[in-house]
Order: sequence, then structure tokens, then C-alpha cells
Amino acid sequence: MKFDFWRSLGLVIAVALTLGILLTVLERLVYIYSLLAVLSPWLGGGVVLGIVLIASGSCWWGIRALGFWRPQRPRSAPQVSTDRAIAADQNLQALQQQVNQIQDQVARQALLDQSSDLRQSLTNPAFKLVIFGTGSAGKTSLVNALLNLSSAAQVGEVAVTMGTTLFGEIYQQVQLPGLAATLDLVDCPGILESGAAGQQRGEIARDLATTADLLLFVIDHDLTQSEFATLTALLELGKRSLLVLNKIDLYAKTDWQILQAHLQTRTQSWLDPADVVAIAAHPQPRTLEDGQAFYPQPRLQPLLERISGILTRDGHSLIADNVLQRSQQLSETARHLLQTQRQAQANQVIERYQWLVVGVVFSTPLPVIDLLATAAINAQMITELAKIYGCEITLDQAKELAASLSKTMASLGLIKGVVRLITTAISVTIVGHLVRATVQAVTAAYLTRIAGYSFVTYFSQNQDWGDGGIAEVVEQQFQLNRREQFMQQFIKEAIQRALT
Repeated sequence: MKFDFWRSLGLVIAVALTLGILLTVLERLVYIYSLLAVLSPWLGGGVVLGIVLIASGSCWWGIRALGFWRPQRPRSAPQVSTDRAIAADQNLQALQQQVNQIQDQVARQALLDQSSDLRQSLTNPAFKLVIFGTGSAGKTSLVNALLNLSSAAQVGEVAVTMGTTLFGEIYQQVQLPGLAATLDLVDCPGILESGAAGQQRGEIARDLATTADLLLFVIDHDLTQSEFATLTALLELGKRSLLVLNKIDLYAKTDWQILQAHLQTRTQSWLDPADVVAIAAHPQPRTLEDGQAFYPQPRLQPLLERISGILTRDGHSLIADNVLQRSQQLSETARHLLQTQRQAQANQVIERYQWLVVGVVFSTPLPVIDLLATAAINAQMITELAKIYGCEITLDQAKELAASLSKTMASLGLIKGVVRLITTAISVTIVGHLVRATVQAVTAAYLTRIAGYSFVTYFSQNQDWGDGGIAEVVEQQFQLNRREQFMQQFIKEAIQRALT
């Protein structure tokens, strides 16, 4: 341990002074008592006690006034489920705004339908229990056992996903014993099967798993490496899961208990030990002494009790979490579609203006260094690009941005470099005024292209050039648009447009 000399010295001095003051005060109190006790011991004691109470009250008031002590107010318990539901609702509203901007009608309608389903999950929550795992683990046996516990009248509509039972089924409004609410039971196809068809079913199963409010990951042995990787990936997505060890009727009791404890240890970083449950969904028949077959009842009680506890305690929160997570995934999909759409629109705008610049500059040649600074046509291009990305700027602001970009190009030596590059590439058969006009026209088109895509980066980043600033963005676009094959085709098309 380190010894802080000055702090310790200060503490010793403070203690000594405190003791000195206390001894002095005590001595004065004894002296006062001795004077008054001659008249009456009760009078002396009362006066001394009054002095002590007044001094203590004064000290207490001083401590409160100086703010050295403040009573802690009891904190109300946070309404987690309500907060999650609000966050999910807000995310769905933001998703709606994104989807409204998507022009692809098929993609927009698909996102609207999924968004509507998620909103329905918030307003009329139906808990979704997804059964997931390899086909050999007894996953379907568990589904059948759970359905058998629910009377036929209580099982609602059976919705087949992807058009075939090979791709999963959804049993709606299933009422299980001990559960107050009904739930939707989803039977996923098996995972980790061989062949192209097996891989396809596995992908569909994973997609269904991501829709779960509670996921039952069914195994019948220790987790394989592939199963462990699949489970951890789902847990990292935030899926509330139970690891269900099935077929324990095939083990001696001590053996499956050891295996269950081992699984709890392997998954302790992600799962509560109580979330590793042992069951027998379809126990093997036994032969009695008289030769008759005995069919034991499924052992599902530990699983039902765990599901009931989770539903009672966290049901609404899990539904809200699931809606929030899935709405975020839809937002990412919508963002990608919107980005692709905007990029296509920006490409059209840039190509239109780069070829428009060719005709304007070829007919009225300008000093190359002023091509972007003085051409209002580039400012108009900037305003159109801003509108595509939802940024409102005025024409004057666009001119300022164009001038700033032009200065950056000049400071980088980019304009002169482009002139040399294009002059070398243009045919020597074009002479005199045509050489100068053609070089300037093609250069103007090329610089307009670089400017356009530089501003695409700027607007797509919410009017931010990024850490490297405008110079880095311009340099990057120049490098992306200087490939030899592209330059030859670009110059060829620009000359054709200039001379026709």
C-alpha cells in the first residue's frame, strides 16, 4: 500500500485539533455545571444539556445550509416495458417516413405490410414462441407434444409459411396449460442439413427465428460447434432464448443431469442456468413384464413452468423488444433501398448536367480555372442533388458551394492535371480553336462529374464532408473516375456531343 505523507499528516492534525476543541468545550461545560450545581444539580444539568442541544442544532443547520448533506429522494422504478414500447412506436413512425420516399411500389408495399404487422403486435400483442433446432433433435416432437396439451378447440388457424410444411408452420392462438394468454407457436424447418435444399431451409429457419419473442433452441446432446455458433449468433441479436435438452429418457438420470450442468456452464455467458431446461417430448415406449408396451407421458413440466414465468414477468417487454429490433432491421432495409434509389437519381442528374456543360462551354469557351466558379449550371445541379437527398439549400448557397469546390480543385492542382490528361487523349486532328474549345468542353464535363459525385457524398452524409474534409472527397472522386477505360469512353462521348 502506498503511504500518502501529506494527506496522513493533515488527517493527524485535523484529529488533534478536533480533540483539542472537544476537550476545551467539555472543560467549559464541567465548569458551568460546577458553578450552577452549588445552587441545584438539576439546574446545572439542565443548563448544560440545553447548551449541548443548541450547539448540536446549530452544527446540523450549518451542515445542511452548506450542502454537505442532502436527503436522498426515493427513486421510482423505471417503466422499462413502457419505454421499449414507446421506442418501438417511434421507430415505426420513422420507418413510415422512410418507406413513403421509396418509389419502387413492390418494395414499398412489402415494407408497409411488414410495418403494419409490427404495429399490430404492439397494439394487440400475441406472444410468438419459435421452436428451432436440428430435425433430429426432436423439434417436431416437441411441437406435437405442446399442441397435444392444447385442446383442438383452442388451436386457431394454422398458417403454412413459404407454401409448404418443409418451410415451417405457424399455429395461432395456442393455449398451453398454466399460461393465461394464448400464443403463436412457430415450427421452423431443421437447420444444419446437408445439400442445397437443406441450406435453403436452414436460412428460412434463421429468418423465422429472428421473429421470435421467445426462442426454444432444441438439442438432444451436447452442443456441436455449429449449433453453438448458431445459438450465440441469435443471442447476440438479442433473442430471448431457452436451451432445451430433449430426449432425456434415453439417458440415465445422473447422466442427463451432468449433461445439463455442462450445458449451463458452456452457455453461462449468455444464458441464465434456469434457461437450460431438460425434457422428454416423445419418450420411447417401454415393455412391461407382461410383454405389453407402455407409452410414458411427455416430460414437459419444467419447460412449461419456465415459459410461464418468463411470460408473466417479461412478456410485454419481450414483445416490445422484438418489435423494436425488427423495425430497426426494416429501417435498415428501407435505408438501403432509399440509398440505391437516390444514387440512381443522382447519376441521372449528374450525367444530364455534365453533357449540358459540354454544349455550353464548347460554344462559349471560358478560362478553365473558372469553369465551376462561374457556371450557374453547376449551381443548379447542386440544388437538384440536394433535393434528392432531402437537403434544402438556396441557389446562392449552391453557388458558394460550387466556388468552394472549384478553389479546392485548383489548390490540389486537379484542374490543370485534368486539362493535361484530356489534351493528351484528344485526337491531334482537331486543331486551332477546335482543340481549345473541345479540351475545355470535355474538361468542364469531367470536372462537373467529379463535382457532382463529391456533392453526392456531401449530401448523403447530411451535409458533412467527413473527417478528411472537402479535399479528401474530391481527391477520392478523381481517383474513382480516372480509370483509363472509363476516360477513353467518356472523352469519346463528350467529343461526339460537342461536335454534333
